[in-house]
Amino acid sequence: MSGPGYPPPNQPPYPVPQPGGYSVPPYPMAQPGYGDPTQPAPPPGFSVYPQPGGYQSPPPHGYQPSPQPQPGGYQGPPPHGYQPAPIAQPGGYQPGPLSPPHGYQPAPTNPGPSPAQDPHNKVTPYSGVPTGVPPGLEYLTQIDQILVHQKVELLEAFIGFETNNKYEIKNSMGQKIYKATEKNDCCTRNCCGSLRHFNMKITDNNDQEVIHLVRPYKCASCWCPCCLQELEVQAPRGTTIGYVVQTWHPFLPKFSIQNASRETVMRVVGPCFACNCCGDINFELKTKDEGASVGRISKQWSGLLKEVFTDTDNFGIQFPLDLDVKVKAVLLGACFLIDFMFFEKTGEMSQRNTVLS
Repeated sequence: MSGPGYPPPNQPPYPVPQPGGYSVPPYPMAQPGYGDPTQPAPPPGFSVYPQPGGYQSPPPHGYQPSPQPQPGGYQGPPPHGYQPAPIAQPGGYQPGPLSPPHGYQPAPTNPGPSPAQDPHNKVTPYSGVPTGVPPGLEYLTQIDQILVHQKVELLEAFIGFETNNKYEIKNSMGQKIYKATEKNDCCTRNCCGSLRHFNMKITDNNDQEVIHLVRPYKCASCWCPCCLQELEVQAPRGTTIGYVVQTWHPFLPKFSIQNASRETVMRVVGPCFACNCCGDINFELKTKDEGASVGRISKQWSGLLKEVFTDTDNFGIQFPLDLDVKVKAVLLGACFLIDFMFFEKTGEMSQRNTVLS
């Protein structure tokens, strides 16, 4: 007995029935076409394998097959003028063009100023303070008022023994900026009185000398122009920056404020009678031609007890803020000269009130 689907060995070939009602030979038959030596060669482009689109022969003339999906989603050559978007790189990096456009000049990696613009080629001088200011006087450039307070000497107040005068120099808020100390011997102080010569040292808060005053001895007489009072101002010591020179006048106390070349730059004019009675005594600071008043040196009322029993005096100096700092220092020296000439008492001698007494 034979197995199902296989003909007996002695049975001749016959068509085997197939599903659907048709029969095929039990063995392969030669197909006409390529591989059959009795058939002509196929036309160029013919393939026995399935072609895209399902045709088995060359496509019709002019036929363009539709693009097939490519790996990565590419769909064949892009249209004319199409520019693909750049592919994102790790970390957000976007590569630049392979070659720069025509005329493109890349910027230097470490730009620096050209030699003509390099600020280090020029040395700009430091201008924190005005030039020509003597050392230690920088603070005077910022103020327009000075207060001078003489210190009370107990020995002088009780027994009348003249001691070296000491002063505190303050700003308008009462802060001490300098101090002044007279340098003199005992005999000169008590024998020559207010006409005595002296050296006065003005120091800052660090005890550094910033101004040195020199007053020579001269007689006091308004009738003798050769004996007029004078004061030399040095800053620093040994460098003269100006003079205070008494100007001859029969009744009024007048002084010339001079620079280092002895040229008059300002004048000081006092009252005819330098006596204060519950009020201030003003010495006006005027221009060179005395046409206008620009400041003053004021002897301030110190109180009844101080005025009667001591020669302790308080002064105020006012001047323009933009005045030359050297002139400001000379005006400070003029304040001390005025104090010695008109408000200094020695022993039993009363103070001098006018240029005559």
